[in-house]
Amino acid sequence: MKQRLQEALKHCRADYADIRFENLDTTSFTFRGKEQEGASTAMVQGGVVRACINGGWGMVAFDSLDDIEKHVSEACEYARLVSSRRSEKTMIADGPVCTSDFKAEMKDDFRNHSLEEKVRTMEEYNKMIMGASPEIESSVVRYNDRFRTVYYASTRGACFMEERPFIGLLLSAVARKGDLIQRGFKSLGSIDDYGMVLGREQDAQAAVKRAVELLSAPKVTGGRKTVILDPAFTGLFTHEAFGHLSEADFLFENQPMRELMHIGRKVGPDFLNIVDDGSLPGLMGSERVDDEGTPTKRNMLVKNGILVGHLHSLETAAKMGEQPTGNARAISGGFDPIVRMTNTFIEPGSWKKEELFKDVDDGIYACEGIGGQTQMEMFTFTASYGYVIKNGKIQDLVRDVMVTGNVFETLGNIDAIADDLVLFKNSGGCGKGGQSPLPVSDGGPHIRVRNAVIA
Repeated sequence: MKQRLQEALKHCRADYADIRFENLDTTSFTFRGKEQEGASTAMVQGGVVRACINGGWGMVAFDSLDDIEKHVSEACEYARLVSSRRSEKTMIADGPVCTSDFKAEMKDDFRNHSLEEKVRTMEEYNKMIMGASPEIESSVVRYNDRFRTVYYASTRGACFMEERPFIGLLLSAVARKGDLIQRGFKSLGSIDDYGMVLGREQDAQAAVKRAVELLSAPKVTGGRKTVILDPAFTGLFTHEAFGHLSEADFLFENQPMRELMHIGRKVGPDFLNIVDDGSLPGLMGSERVDDEGTPTKRNMLVKNGILVGHLHSLETAAKMGEQPTGNARAISGGFDPIVRMTNTFIEPGSWKKEELFKDVDDGIYACEGIGGQTQMEMFTFTASYGYVIKNGKIQDLVRDVMVTGNVFETLGNIDAIADDLVLFKNSGGCGKGGQSPLPVSDGGPHIRVRNAVIA
C-alpha cells in the first residue's frame, strides 16, 4: 500500500504533495432512556491528496486508489489555480520524517467481541441507571469503537502505516425534580483494551448518585473567590482556555493573538509548566506519528512560567520560523490535517492536595467539567459540581459552578500546584474546523487559583 502511494507521487509537479489513505472499521450504538437508538457497524475507506504550489493548496478527497494518479494531478491543478491568485512561495518546514510501520498492541481487541455482546453489556448498564431511583428521568449509555489503519506518503520522503484503535463508553444519568434537571456521568476511553468497558457498575451507580444529589444542592454564590480545581477541571481549563491558543494555525491567522502568545512572555508563576505530548503511551491523543509524517514528541508550551512553544504543522512551523511539533492531525480519511492538541496537561507541583485547602477561608472546589466557551483569551467553563470551602474544610455540595475570566490573568493567579497529576482517557474528543471528535487526553493536578471569578 505505501509503495502504491509513493509511486503515485513520483511524477507530481508540485512544490509539496502528500497522500493519506485510511481503512476504517467502526461500531456504535446508544441507549437513551428506555430505548435503544439503533446499532451500526461499518467498514469504509477513503483518503485525501494535497498539493501545494507557490503557497496555494489543492486538495482532492477520494474513496478508491483506482485513479490515484489522476487525483494527484487534479490536486496539483487546483493548487495552480489558487497560486495564480496570490504571490507567495511554498513554505514547508524541514524536520524528521517517519518511514516506519506501527501495529497496534492490544490487550483485549474489541474486534474479537460480537455486536450482540457489546449491546447486552450496555443494556445492563442502562437498566441499572434507569431503575436506580424514582428521580432518574432518563439516561444516555453510549458505546463506540473504531479501528483506523492509516497509510501515508509525501514528497518529503515520509512514508508510514499506523493502526489507531479507539474504544469509548459514556454512562450518564439524568435526574429531575420539578423544573430542575441535573446530570451525573462517567466518560471512559481506551486505545488498547476492550476490558475497559466491563465491570463499570460502580461508575453507573456513581452517575446516578451525583445526579440525584445535585437536585438538592443549592446554587453556588457568585463573586471573586479562591478556587481549587480538581484534575479533571484543570484539564478542561488547560485544553480549552490555553491549549487552543497554542495552535499555530490559529495564531498565524490572528495577529493580535500572535502578539499575546509571543515566545518569552511571562504567563504564570515560576512553578507552572504546561506540556503537550503525543508520544506518551496509552493515552487517547497518543500516536507515533502525525498526519504529515512528523514523529510525535513532548512539546513544552510553558516552562517555569514562561511561554516557550507553540503547536505546529509543517506549514505553520515554516511560516513562523519554528520547528514542526507533530501536531498536524485529521479526524479521518477524507479530511486534511490541521494543527491539533494531543495530550495536554499542567505538570505536577510540590504541594500535597490537602495543603491547598488548609488556608482557604472562603472558596470553591470545582470538580470535573461539562464544557463551556472561549473567545480569544476569555473563557467561561462549567464544573459538573462543586463544594464550598470554609476555614480550610470541604463542606456543602453546590451546583451551577461557572468559572470565568481571562486565561492569562487566571494563570498568573495560580499560587499552588499539587503533586497528584492525573491524565484522563475519555470517550469524547476535541472539535475544531468541522473535525470532531478527535481523540485527546488532558488533565493535571489539583491547582489553586486566587481571586477567580465565580459566575
